[in-house]
Amino acid sequence: MWPGCFGYPLSIFFIVTNEFCERFSYYGMRAVLVLYFKYFLNWDDNLATAIYHTFVALCYLTPILGALVADSWLGKFKTIISLSIVYTVGQAVLSIGSINDLLDQNRDGAPDDLKIPIALSMIGLVLIAFGTGGIKPCVAAFGGDQFEDHQEKQRNRFFSIFYLSINAGSLLSTIITPILRGVECGIHTRQKCYPLAFGVPAILMAVALIVFVAGSIMYKKVEPQGNIMVQVAKCIAFAVGNRFRHRSKQFPKREHWLDWASEKYNKRLIVQTKMVLKVLFLYIPLPMFWALFDQQGSRWTLQATTMDGDFGLVQIQPDQMQTVNPILIVIMVPVVDAGIYPLIKKCRLNFTPLRKMTVGMLLAALAFVVAAVVQVEIDKTLPVFPVAGHSQIKVINLGNNNASIRFNGTGKAVDVGSLIATDYIPFETAELNDIYIHYGNATLRKSFLYVGKERHTLQITNRAGIHAELLMDGITKKPDQGNNEIRFINNMDSVINITMDGVAFGEVTYLSATNYTAFQRGEKKITVTSNLHECKNNSMVFGYGSAYTIIIEECASDGLSLTYVEDIQPNTISMAWQIPQYFIITCAEVVFSVTGLSFSYSQAPANMKSVLQAGWLLTVAVGNIIVLIIAGASKITEQWVEYVLFASLLVAVTVIFAIMAYFYIYVDPAEVEAQLVEDEKKGEKEKAVYENGTGPVIQTQM
Repeated sequence: MWPGCFGYPLSIFFIVTNEFCERFSYYGMRAVLVLYFKYFLNWDDNLATAIYHTFVALCYLTPILGALVADSWLGKFKTIISLSIVYTVGQAVLSIGSINDLLDQNRDGAPDDLKIPIALSMIGLVLIAFGTGGIKPCVAAFGGDQFEDHQEKQRNRFFSIFYLSINAGSLLSTIITPILRGVECGIHTRQKCYPLAFGVPAILMAVALIVFVAGSIMYKKVEPQGNIMVQVAKCIAFAVGNRFRHRSKQFPKREHWLDWASEKYNKRLIVQTKMVLKVLFLYIPLPMFWALFDQQGSRWTLQATTMDGDFGLVQIQPDQMQTVNPILIVIMVPVVDAGIYPLIKKCRLNFTPLRKMTVGMLLAALAFVVAAVVQVEIDKTLPVFPVAGHSQIKVINLGNNNASIRFNGTGKAVDVGSLIATDYIPFETAELNDIYIHYGNATLRKSFLYVGKERHTLQITNRAGIHAELLMDGITKKPDQGNNEIRFINNMDSVINITMDGVAFGEVTYLSATNYTAFQRGEKKITVTSNLHECKNNSMVFGYGSAYTIIIEECASDGLSLTYVEDIQPNTISMAWQIPQYFIITCAEVVFSVTGLSFSYSQAPANMKSVLQAGWLLTVAVGNIIVLIIAGASKITEQWVEYVLFASLLVAVTVIFAIMAYFYIYVDPAEVEAQLVEDEKKGEKEKAVYENGTGPVIQTQM
């Protein structure tokens, strides 16, 4: 027997450290996963969301398998070791699959064949799902096994420390991993560092495995004793089969369909199974709550990519907004338990567990309504790009005088001042032909080749005669990952060299334009070199998701003269506007999830807790399956409409749950257990009396 520390078995410190590292690994990887799908694997939002929720669903389905393996075959210790190895390998495979330099032989910044990173990513995620899901039901229970019967107080405190380690790992990883993702790395081409963002969680999982193995000689290892879920499943299966075999009317009905299992199973198991099924029946509407809740890591993270992460001294990455939930959980749980619930009790309101869960479901729906309102405001700031058969043209007047432009055959004309740009003007591509450009009495008629589904820039000038050039912008979506697309137009009558933030654009001739180049937010230093001067100037401060055309007007001894044309406005809606929806859904989690587990445990026999745990995790899995079905099958193009759809579905399901809860009758499992024990003792006494021949004399014996 190893000595304890502060009254605790020394072995539990290895278990708590293992859990912290494992949760850091899981939540850190999951925090950046949907952005990895979108930006590295180039999946659209719906596919990224569907695969993300498929992975989460699998993570919550595999605990059932892990519990069966641990209780019926390997035992908790060997199960944790075996599946932790699988888990670590999965994290490593996912990290390797995200290394662009291994897959980009032509060095163009993208994998030569996306099938390879996709295959590696899927293999890695499946291994992770089996690993994290398989050990989920084992680690906490294994920690509980380390205590003796007289250490009930220490055991309860251990579970508090254990769940604190879960929240600590989750919180730290969702802060740190997005920062690692935001770092630019690479040998040949520099881009977002997903190998580092996945590699650090892989290392933490390896550390978790090493720490757990290091404490192996100290562990108290309980041999597998069979799984109660198997017994419950067999009991239910036998009852159903026996009832089917005796479906004829000649057989009398029984009080409950599970009573048809009485020929094979004892009364205690049948009564306990009835109690469990009664609770599991209430679980039927619950997946819809998780369908909304788990979209924090998918739809809400994608929503944050179109928002402004500037919080003054701190710049927030889109995937870091998920940290709001664990931070608020730490704050809200004690506030609700010590403040809100006692206040409701003082008001003499009967706030039962099922009513709390109902309120939690309605709060989750409200959070999605708030998310929809935020999305509507975001949509107002998003650019509208031309669809097939349509084009857009922006006019930039680089001349010294005002100009008038008429688009022949379209009925559209526009006046543009000197060094002024218009907004993008929409056209049907087929109706575009000649363009008439007027500077005073001088006119230029010119034809161009127009491309459908594209934006164009028409640059005109009257310096040394009227000239016009049509540029195809090549931008078909708003810049993502916080980038800003920047290009330059040379409006000087000499060849110049342009450098911005260390990026050289090379020689740019008069009236020529560079291609758009991506830059991160912030102020950049612009250097222009001509035959006579080298001019330097700091740019304006770029935000997130903008596109600008910068016109070089003059490079002289007194400095650099620039004109900025905003092609796509930066993200103007602050990520801070997501905080209300996170706050509301965190409140929903506190009154729904915490209460739900507590209620479930209070309504089931002691030896059936694992069955309810499996059922609870199954509701999470089904909730994620609902999301992937809707994301995959939905034809909704407006994201705010989808948010409202989910909120409406949850409200409808909540009404059903409220009706079910109204008719639910609370039970005390301890009383039921005591009655079962009493009945068993009474039955044993009667049996003993009959076996001793001292039973009552019946008529036929006389």
